Amino acid sequence: MKIKVGVFFGGKSVEHEVSVISGIQALKAFDQEKYEAIPIYITKENEMYTGEAIGEIQNYKNIPELLKKSMRIFCICEQGKMNLVQYPEKKFGNSVVGHIDVAFPVVHGANVEDGSLQGFLRHYNVPLVGCDVTPAAVSMDKYVMKAVLKDNDIPILDCVTLHVKEYQADAEAACHKVEKKIAYPVIVKPVNLGSSVGIKIAKDKEELQEALEYAYEFGQKVLVERAIMNLREINCAVLGDYESAQASECEEPISSDEILSYEDKYVAGSKGASEGMRTAKRELPANLTPQLREEIRELAVKTFQTLDCNGVSRIDFMIDKDTDKVYVNEINSIPGSLAFYLWEAVGKPYAQLLDDMVKLALKREREENNFMTSFDSNILQNANLTGAKGIKK
Repeated sequence: MKIKVGVFFGGKSVEHEVSVISGIQALKAFDQEKYEAIPIYITKENEMYTGEAIGEIQNYKNIPELLKKSMRIFCICEQGKMNLVQYPEKKFGNSVVGHIDVAFPVVHGANVEDGSLQGFLRHYNVPLVGCDVTPAAVSMDKYVMKAVLKDNDIPILDCVTLHVKEYQADAEAACHKVEKKIAYPVIVKPVNLGSSVGIKIAKDKEELQEALEYAYEFGQKVLVERAIMNLREINCAVLGDYESAQASECEEPISSDEILSYEDKYVAGSKGASEGMRTAKRELPANLTPQLREEIRELAVKTFQTLDCNGVSRIDFMIDKDTDKVYVNEINSIPGSLAFYLWEAVGKPYAQLLDDMVKLALKREREENNFMTSFDSNILQNANLTGAKGIKK
């Protein structure tokens, strides 16, 4: 019997469109002899739809028309499985249109990749592919991620965070806070976004204010760190869990400006029809010495396991060419296109990558089922709400 995998994509995120591409790429790559991949599209209003049309990328040119010929659903937990239920429900007859055995989120950005969707799926007791709630949340928050990595002796750049209210209350003081700790030029980025959204480099106070105001359009909190101007960017993916993990080949993305932009990642190499990160301009494998390649791959695995990640994540590195120092820039707990092209470069086909990810989810489910999650107690039999804080007199 085939394993039913629900592939969730979309969501209330500025990276919504990228997620649609990544999700449908994954959907099409599953081994059809072993899996039944079910597309579940999450709209920008957080409504869920399924159906054959949902799994075809060309239909997303007109999303309102797509939704008219698709089925809106909601989820319920019943007898240990996650049922998909038609919405609105039928007045007569069964409204359950199917179920999934495994949930596979292929989502990017805040409100979905940051633990929100993972927590939703956890509620339904369905095996979850990829990072659990806490690693997903920590990986998404660039400042929290840096704090955890720094505490584990993983090289990162020092940074400053600024809340929008802090900036609005006293812009001069906010800029001074940055200048006191970090010398120009600096790079400003929203603390919880990916895909190079909302990022700018500032070389003086005026540009810093412009960069902050731009970043605040995407979120309440921003991160500011030193901008490495003589920079090489190297990416490496990791597959595994807390027990065992392996690194992919390394790539060097090619940017058209000082910052690798959204267009560089998803538009520039696509000849007008984006296929996600697969078509971005890159040097693969990256031109690295064997020693530097292994240093980065080892750091990638250490970063992945330090953050307790699962499935596939991509770690992005910075090399300061003036000092030859390597820094972890960020981790993408659900990378664009699931970084499958980095695994193909070391001989692992996309279908095998997806199979490995599902196996890791099922392994985690088996391990967690060995732990106690409840125990019998007579506390409710003796409960008394008349005393202070419900204490029985």
